Amino acid sequence: MYALMDCNNFYASCERVFKPSLRNKPIVVLSNNDGCVVARSNESKALGVKMGVPIFKIKDFVKQHNIVVRSSNYTLYGDLSNRVMTLIKNFSPDVEVYSIDEAFINFNGHHYANFDQIGLEMHRIIKKGIGIPISIGFAPTKALAKVANKIAKNYPERTQNYYIIDTEEKRIKALKWTKIEDVWGIGRQFSKKLQSIGVINAYQFTQLSDSYVRKYFSVVGLRLKKDLEGEPTIQFEDIKPKQNIATTRSFDVMMQTQEELRERIATFSSLAAVKLRNQKSNCELIQVFIYTNRFRQDLPQYSGYKTVKLPFPTSSTFELNKYAQKALNEIFKPGFHYKKAGVILMGITQDQTQQLSMFEYENPKHKVLMQVLDKMNVKMGEKVKFGGQDLKRKWKMRQEHLSPCYSTNLKDIITINCQ
Repeated sequence: MYALMDCNNFYASCERVFKPSLRNKPIVVLSNNDGCVVARSNESKALGVKMGVPIFKIKDFVKQHNIVVRSSNYTLYGDLSNRVMTLIKNFSPDVEVYSIDEAFINFNGHHYANFDQIGLEMHRIIKKGIGIPISIGFAPTKALAKVANKIAKNYPERTQNYYIIDTEEKRIKALKWTKIEDVWGIGRQFSKKLQSIGVINAYQFTQLSDSYVRKYFSVVGLRLKKDLEGEPTIQFEDIKPKQNIATTRSFDVMMQTQEELRERIATFSSLAAVKLRNQKSNCELIQVFIYTNRFRQDLPQYSGYKTVKLPFPTSSTFELNKYAQKALNEIFKPGFHYKKAGVILMGITQDQTQQLSMFEYENPKHKVLMQVLDKMNVKMGEKVKFGGQDLKRKWKMRQEHLSPCYSTNLKDIITINCQ
């Protein structure tokens, strides 16, 4: 038996943990630089706030309905996520963290477990210990656990925030209730193709022949079909290193000079390189892109990107920034107002399997130096920068509605009036 634990409206719920006055109030959480809506409470969804809408477009609507606006506080969200996942492991050590607010739990071998009791206790402990409401779906496979979780989330009063698919009757009823576009692993194109042949729900998908699914939807689609039929085919996965690492930002003000963009690209290269080294990897490709502001139709528009093949796999900030700047030189055009830029590392390989070049190779001193710099920055708080970065100015995202980091910063610790 598997379980899928999902935190309900996670970002909005995190904002409520240390500020109970926000309960039952509509909340929206914004993207980097307070651009678009990336999370909504149930109250905001009921008002019709759409995911991804730019906040400036609904400014009057927000004011009219007293919607609480918050900037993304990833430090707070990440810490509360870690606490939730730690508590989950008390129920089973075999946990696969699927995202910041979701985790699969493997209960195989727990033959005599009372899943009704586990569902109630898991919800109680996390709600009491952290303050985050969750939904839990139990089923014989991961895909069915996703379906069960969705039922628990849609009918919390009826299900007490958990649902168990443990009979064939429940499985069929749940699949008939689930729209095909809502099935885990079925994307937009996949669902359109299925709808065109009359497959509207998940149960109808399982009624297709294996040969048909394999022919038109590949072996991945066949595995999903088997999983929905109750045959465990999608296995638990170890946490794998990222295959792409991206550092991208929208700027608080538009930039026009290459010198300004050079600093941004140097900073993004440095941040991406740290992520690369943290997972003990190297990369063989680096991509740089720059965009103008698509919402400013009164200004000329341009977007440019360039992918560079590195002469050897590396995680050295020196090397990555050198080639990132070469890419910027090729794509930069004067006369435009740039609003966003980014660095993406691709072709990622493990450090111990590095493929060397006969004529070009990385300076062996770089690896030792990077290790020292990373340790210093962890200990001192990002005090050491590279020459291409602005040493005087600390770049910050626009976060005009940022809540305190209650659980990670002593200066933001919550105070209680005991009078």
